Amino acid sequence: MSEGLLLEEAVSFISLFASRGWSVALAESCTGGLAAALLTEVPGSSSVVWGGVVAYSNECKTGLLGVGRETIEQYGAVSSQTARALSTGMLRLSGADFAIGITGIAGPTGGSAEKPVGLVWFSWAKNGGPSHEESIVFVGDRSAVRRAAAEHALRRGMAWAVAFPVPGIAGEKA
Repeated sequence: MSEGLLLEEAVSFISLFASRGWSVALAESCTGGLAAALLTEVPGSSSVVWGGVVAYSNECKTGLLGVGRETIEQYGAVSSQTARALSTGMLRLSGADFAIGITGIAGPTGGSAEKPVGLVWFSWAKNGGPSHEESIVFVGDRSAVRRAAAEHALRRGMAWAVAFPVPGIAGEKA
């Protein structure tokens, strides 16, 4: 995806969240803060973006965001369970309305038959509500995997969040 299209995705995300009065916080591992960087390229994003954590090491995941060591030992740092723990840990840390957790293997090394290079797990969580996890195996070099993952996190985050009603918006009930 081109720089212009990535920025359009970020503008759409910020516009949606701002129109609903929502905030978002991000816990990023393999994307290294790229999703947060895309969002903060948008003027006015400070009304939506609480902030983010680049939780690259397992120590950061466990120490700062409260991911259980047993979760990482049993399922691995790249798993639905760890992605969920990243997003829910970010909600606890930030108090934001929504959080995004991203963990994966950007490559070129680190993959296995079970967890290949390009595998990325995502979690989107709503404060006081549910979470949703999914994975994708992206193809490309390290940079391409990271960019595709950041874009997917924002696009799917918008699609998932829009399903939640907002009190006071015509036709929507809490």
